[in-house]
Parts: sequence; structure tokens; C-alpha cells
Amino acid sequence: MSISLSSLILLPVWISMAQIQQGGPDEKEKTTALKDLLSRIDLDELMKKDEPPLDFPDTLEGFEYAFNEKGQLRHIKTGEPFVFNYREDLHRWNQKRYEALGEIITKYVYELLEKDCNLKKISIPVDATESEPKSFIFMSEDALTNPQKLMVLIHGSGVVRAGQWARRLIINEDLDSGTQIPFIKRAMDEGYGVIVLNPNENYIEVEKPKIHVPSSSDSSDEPAEKRERKDKVSKETKKRRDFYEKYRNPQREKEMMQLYIRENGSPEEHAVYVWDHFIAQSAAENVFFVAHSYGGLAFVELMIQREADVKSKVTAVALTDSVHNVWHQEAGKTIREWMRENCCNWVSSSEPLDTSVESMLPDCPRVSADNSPGRKLMMILRRL
Repeated sequence: MSISLSSLILLPVWISMAQIQQGGPDEKEKTTALKDLLSRIDLDELMKKDEPPLDFPDTLEGFEYAFNEKGQLRHIKTGEPFVFNYREDLHRWNQKRYEALGEIITKYVYELLEKDCNLKKISIPVDATESEPKSFIFMSEDALTNPQKLMVLIHGSGVVRAGQWARRLIINEDLDSGTQIPFIKRAMDEGYGVIVLNPNENYIEVEKPKIHVPSSSDSSDEPAEKRERKDKVSKETKKRRDFYEKYRNPQREKEMMQLYIRENGSPEEHAVYVWDHFIAQSAAENVFFVAHSYGGLAFVELMIQREADVKSKVTAVALTDSVHNVWHQEAGKTIREWMRENCCNWVSSSEPLDTSVESMLPDCPRVSADNSPGRKLMMILRRL
């Protein structure tokens, strides 16, 4: 049985606690002091000392994984599905590894949207300067010129990005289940223009600049000898602090700051922005939305802010497990009435497909899409 470094560090404290607890009332003060000491120990930070470096590959090949002909993620050598618990008892490290793989898959899906689906990557804001933070969406060549039909896809919240429904499904099932690619290809085959929103790309992260704290000698009229003595103490204090920080948190990650993208700082803002600058400008007589989870909430917010315009262009909306709430979002009576006529929310249910599911909200009908998220989306696709 292996003993972790953090266990060895805490072992003397645990032994002392056990010995004190065996003593009489006179030992209560010592017990309290030790409990206070234990309460100050950050076990999560201590556990980081046992972790391997958080240094992961930046390609699928580096992870030794690839998507096979069925779109399933498999290990190149063993053919096995992805294993989350790659290293036992290292949940944080395994999670970081999973997140690193997820970022690679996001880029892989972007490539598929451009190469396999022939979509164009469009930068936003449309009038962004060279230096400001930017995001992007994807559009088919005829998205703005197709006179008949336009399909707009909105994913849910979390780590997913344009072209994805669920990262978990991409990794554990296949690309057809977890991405929007089947929707896009079917829509284009049926003569639709396509716009793929990217509502979770709200900011870029940059490393926080280090704040320079001037030494006492920078602006002091003290005697030189006194300044030198104070500077020496300050340097020694900083050295001890840096040593402690390195010991306490050897895998300290860089401190990052978020720079939000103008007019796209939230999924709701993003939906309104894309409507104003693209969808509203399109030639399509009929616009159709497919919105999953939080994407449904973003669509309802779009309706609240652009009600007349949305009603004039949108023909139908397919929602999947939408988390919108017409009461909390303060959607008016006319919006609720329009949603009852033009929207349908397919929800996870054990009932047969398209069975009516009771809803406490006075908005769109809810019907069963069975319990498989991947199959649910495919069922809706067949009804486009």
C-alpha cells in the first residue's frame, strides 16, 4: 500500500490528536489548538503535491486517440473507448486531462464544420478592431442569400462550443450523437441555409499582469543604512513567502483574467447580436431554430427583445430539454401565445416518442423524445 506525501505530512498531527483525545479534561486546550491547526490546512492544496505534472498533449494523436469510421473515439493501440480514470485516486488530475482532451475535440469539430460541412467561419463583432477580443460563428455559403429556408442552431450552456450538443456524448458515444453535424448536413441536403451560433464564447482569457510593488527605497527620504536594512528584510520575507508558496502549491496555475467580447458577453447577448447582424438581414422567407437546453432560454430572450421581428421571420422552433421559463423571463402574453403555436419542446421521458408531457408553464407543448439525448436529437432531425 502506497502512502501519499500529504498523508505523511499530516500523520504526526493525527497521532498527536489521538494521544490527546485519550487524555483527560486538562488536554482540552491542546485539542482545541490542534483542531484549529487542522482547520487551517488546505487538503486540496496538499494533494496537489502527489500529482503528476499538469502537462497534457495538444493533439488527439498525442493522447493516442482517434475517431474511427463510425465517429467513435477509440484508443489508437487498444481500440478501447476513452478512460476517464487514467490514474487512480487522482480525480483532479484526471479531470484536467479530460478538459485538455475536450479542448482538442472542440478544435477538431471546428475543422469538421469547415471541411466536411463547408461552413465559413465568420468573426464577430463584425466591426471589431485588430486588438479587441473576438468570437465567431459558422455559416453556409447561402445563409444570407437563400430565399426560402434558413436553419439556426443554438447549443446549451457549459463547455460546448459551436457545432456541439454535448462533449460527453462526443467522447463516450460518437460524433453523430454529440455534434450538430448530422443536423447541418441534413438541413443543407434539404435546401436550407445554415447558421451555427457560438453562445458560450463570451470572453478570452489572458494572464493577469504582475503588479509591481515599489520597494521602500524607491520613494523614501530615510537614511541609506536604514533603507538597506529594510530592503534586506523585505527580500528575505519575499524569499520565505515564495518558498512557502512553492511548497504549498507546487502546481500553481497561472492567474487569468477575462476580457469580454463586445455585445457578446453572454449567450443572450450573442443570440440578439447574431439576429441583428445576420439572421434579420437574411433573405430567407422562413427561418427555423433548433435550440438545446440553455439555447431555448436564449431564444426566448431574443423573442422578448425582438418580438415583432422574430414573429415576422421565424416559422417554427424545435427545443430540446429547454430550460427557459416564461415567468422568470417575463415573457408577455403575446409571446406565450406565439410559442404555443410555433414551438415544441422535446424532453427526456420514458414515454413513447412524441407522447404529450404535462407542463406547468403556459408556453409551448412538451412531448417525449425518449431518454437518449443522441436519439432524441436524431428524431427531431427526421422531422425537419
